[in-house]
Formats: sequence, structure tokens, C-alpha cells
Amino acid sequence: MATSMTTDEPPSSSSSNRPRSGEKNWLEKILGAFSHEPKSRDELLSIIKDAAENKVVDPEALSIIEGALDVSSQQVREIMIPRSQMVVVSIQDCPKDFLPKIIESGHSRFPVVGESIDDIRGILLAKDLLPLVLKGVDEFRLEDIIRPASIIPESKRLNILLREFRENRYHMAVVIDEYGGVSGVITIEDILEEIVGDIEDETDEDEEDSFIRKVSDNDYVVKALTLIEDFNEYFDCEFSDEEFDTIGGLVMQSFGHLPGRDETTRLGEFRFRVLYADNRQIHLLRVSRSDKPTEEDG
Repeated sequence: MATSMTTDEPPSSSSSNRPRSGEKNWLEKILGAFSHEPKSRDELLSIIKDAAENKVVDPEALSIIEGALDVSSQQVREIMIPRSQMVVVSIQDCPKDFLPKIIESGHSRFPVVGESIDDIRGILLAKDLLPLVLKGVDEFRLEDIIRPASIIPESKRLNILLREFRENRYHMAVVIDEYGGVSGVITIEDILEEIVGDIEDETDEDEEDSFIRKVSDNDYVVKALTLIEDFNEYFDCEFSDEEFDTIGGLVMQSFGHLPGRDETTRLGEFRFRVLYADNRQIHLLRVSRSDKPTEEDG
């Protein structure tokens, strides 16, 4: 007697649960990215942005990924600190000459130069000065404490430099142009900020307050690039900005020459003392307000 046999085969998956023909979701796109290399940066970013839209990657992670991709295509010349903005220490300076500059700048590393800015002798780390200060050493030779400088070309790619920073454990490099002249400096922080955004520490000041800083009741540190209009508003005064845009321009006119450190001059009720100037311009001023000139004013 023939008996009918039944099988316990699972039912086939319903076609309604499958993506429709020609339709790809974000997961399939990501999986597809691993099955073949994206053909372009835009294709890769498109996949990652789809993941972000579907909450798989958060906006901050997307921003970091985009920054990392940008770094891989950028060169040092695009983000370096230019020569005109470098804060350097002369190999011939004694501590009383360069310590105020180091303190006021707030930086931790400084190129040390010889006869000119193109004569790089090494890198001074501010932390290397601490043992000398603790020992009460007043005089010492910079040659004895500076570190070797890393010299790189403007055309170096940022991702390669970042790897070298990490492997060699240094944080600053001096950038030179095709003729061998110094064109700027770059730090590991400069590259990381391209990836994750601005990195601020406790010494950073708000942008709106960074040009004028109050030290005491009648003592201020002022950047020479402070606009005269902003200086007037802060101090409630009326310096003219018809000839010059910055307070440094007015001070330079008052001196009649490019002043050196600690030179002073008066403009109206204000006394200006130069804290830092190089062979091209004034950078930093100490400002106090008084109706009467002092013996130091000339």
C-alpha cells in the first residue's frame, strides 16, 4: 500500500523580505566596499556618509574620517606656520633676553637660530629650562640644551609627516623652500587639528580676547596687530586710524625706527614697552596708562 511521504523542509524565504531589484541599502554598500576597493575618494565618502545618515557612524566620527582623508592629500605648505609668524630664539641670547618671549608666547618649542632665521641651530624645549631654573642657574649656553632640528620640504605630505612624528617621537619640524630658505614651521598639533578640529588647552584664550590681555589693574599685554578700532573700544580712547590700521603701526611711527626689546615710547596717556620684535616688525607690547610720563620714557 502506497503511503504518501511528507518532508519537513523549511519554507522558502519570502521574496517580499528581499531588497527589490536594483535597490541597495547602506549596509550592502559598506559590505561592497570591502569586496572591492572604492574607485575614488568620493565613492568612499559616499559610503561613509550613508552610514552616518543611518546612525551607524556619528557626526563627529564622520568629521574625523573626512579630516583624515583630507590630510592624506595635503602638503606641509598648506597648513604650516609661515616664516613671518615664527617665534624664534637666537643662539646668542642670554636667559633674560629670551625668557620673556617664551613666557609670553605660551609655546613649548622654539627654533633656535644663528646669524639669521635661515641659520637653524636646533629646537629649544621649554621643559628643558625647568631644571636650570630650579637649580637657580642664571647663565648657560643654549648649545648645551637644544635638540636637533628636523628639516623637511614644503611638498611633504601631511600623512607621511604625521607618521614620522609618531615614529621618531618629535613634535616640530622646520620647513624649507626649494632654495633651502626657511619658509615656516609645523607641529604635530597642526596636523591633528586638521583631523579633529581645533585643540585648545588651558593657556588658550578666547579669540575675541586674545589680542588684549589684562595683567594687572593698569598693565596689559597687547599684540601689535590689534586693530586701532579695537584698541580704542577696549580702552575708550580715540587714536586715529587714518594712516595705520594696527596699534603696532602707530607705535612704530612714534619710535621713528624699528625698536628692540624693552624700548619704550608714549602716545598720549599710554606708555608702550616692546616685549617682542624681530628684524621686520613689532609683535608684542606691554601697555600701561598714566597721565604723567616716567623717567624711562624718552
